[in-house]
Amino acid sequence: MPAPTEGLFVELRQERPIPLAVTLDCGVGEVLALVGPSGSGKSTILRTVAGIYAPQHGRIDAGGETWLDTAAGLRRPAHRRSVGFVFQHYALFPHLTALDNVIQAMGHLPPGERRARALRLLERTNLAGLEARRPARLSGGQQQRVAVARALARDPKVLLLDEPFSAVDQVTREKLYEELAALRRDLGIPIVLVTHALDEASMLADRMCILHRGRTLQTDTPLAVATRPASPLVARLVGIKNIFEADVVGHDAERKVTHIRWFGAALQARHAPQFGPGARVAWSVPASHILLHRRDRPSRGERENPVAGEIVRCLPMGEMTAVALRAVRGQRADIFFSVPTHVAERNGLALGAAVSVSLLTEGIHLMPAAGA
Repeated sequence: MPAPTEGLFVELRQERPIPLAVTLDCGVGEVLALVGPSGSGKSTILRTVAGIYAPQHGRIDAGGETWLDTAAGLRRPAHRRSVGFVFQHYALFPHLTALDNVIQAMGHLPPGERRARALRLLERTNLAGLEARRPARLSGGQQQRVAVARALARDPKVLLLDEPFSAVDQVTREKLYEELAALRRDLGIPIVLVTHALDEASMLADRMCILHRGRTLQTDTPLAVATRPASPLVARLVGIKNIFEADVVGHDAERKVTHIRWFGAALQARHAPQFGPGARVAWSVPASHILLHRRDRPSRGERENPVAGEIVRCLPMGEMTAVALRAVRGQRADIFFSVPTHVAERNGLALGAAVSVSLLTEGIHLMPAAGA
């Protein structure tokens, strides 16, 4: 039997009632974001780690202990797992004060130590002076801070956050982001965050785990997932719109590029020698790697994978304008990107206008084609 990890390790397998094929880990002091659509298994994973849900097969190690090992017949009950859990709607006791809500989680401490520790935790979460208020007299952000203080009151080996920012407004959410970022430096425990918001995961997490229908598809840094998705499905799940298919022509190892052909156009992609000449591949390019050609002053970048077409969408959205460029008539080959609205106006972008862009080589990422 392998030795338990000091961080968090989770492996879950079952066919029904909730299909699971999950493998993930989160190191000490790390924030791991679980990202995926509704029904992808995010909350089920948290409930399994906490001991609220029992899978058919799996193993969970945390803080040097094994909490679940179905092969060995080990299932540690929830009350014997040192887990801090912040629920989506906080689940505070409405009849108790903020202080008493935190004290309720301190059954492991001698009664004489609980009040002083609860006061320190409320101060740590910026709630000093609000100890006597009940949840109904606290704002959404204050209730979330009480929930965090209560979770920390258990001296957890793992902190689980189930969409903890979804019930507050944007201004409060940004303040809470900063508080969590500061708090995680002091905790030194694995933190698993469930979120639907990709920007939230990118800001707060060291790594993202992409889930779909109970399966882990890819785990990597937010930047790596956004620029090097493992599959077209992952690319779609993280909001990449520019996903196409092409044929590999060949490789230039010295220049670290791979040549592909897309509807007759010759493009250069980031080097991907794992795909042989003639292979059918999927490819993606993030909007950040699409360069609009200026009409008034050509630039050197225009020589890098130039693509011309007709604008079929031009939608001003405040400071930015969303653009869709139809590069191949009669084909699903629209290229989506955004430019500052003043740039769109200066370049005369409008429906039906003929423009060209460059797809920067470093941003073109090759993946196995769908069904490969």
